[in-house]
Amino acid sequence: MKRKEDLAIPRQRRRIGVHYGSDAFGQFSESIARTLGTARFLVWQSFLIIAWIIYNFALPESWQFDPWNRGLVLLTLVLSLQASYAAPLILLAQNRQEGRDHTQAEVDRRVAERTQADTEFLAREIASVRVSLSDIVTTQDLRDHLDAEEITAALTRLADVVEKLSSRIENLEHTENR
Repeated sequence: MKRKEDLAIPRQRRRIGVHYGSDAFGQFSESIARTLGTARFLVWQSFLIIAWIIYNFALPESWQFDPWNRGLVLLTLVLSLQASYAAPLILLAQNRQEGRDHTQAEVDRRVAERTQADTEFLAREIASVRVSLSDIVTTQDLRDHLDAEEITAALTRLADVVEKLSSRIENLEHTENR
């Protein structure tokens, strides 16, 4: 046996016999499980078993291939063989479906997290827009708070105050210049 240079990589087992793709075999097992799980299959299997029993019970003994008096041994063998192959194939199909379900659940969880984060961001943005809009004075607010008469009176008072201040400033300047 030849030794590899890199001992960190495990050696490959040498396989003897039939090689198959695990995906291809998994798809095959899923197709078998889908077929075995249908009502059509159960009805056809029931008809086949009833026909088998009638054939081996009603016809002469020379024509029977699985005689009734031997306990339908061949029928029992066929059904046991079917069950022995069907059970592992169904379990393999279930395991593959469980893997897909797990992957889909992980994707759904990530999408839900992203959606929640986006929703929270949008809620914060809407709240900030509402706050911004509540600080803006609209023309309707101005109309509600001030009448034209009030504005004129306020402007007159403001002009009077400005005039008084101007005259005081002039008086102060004259007093300082003297």
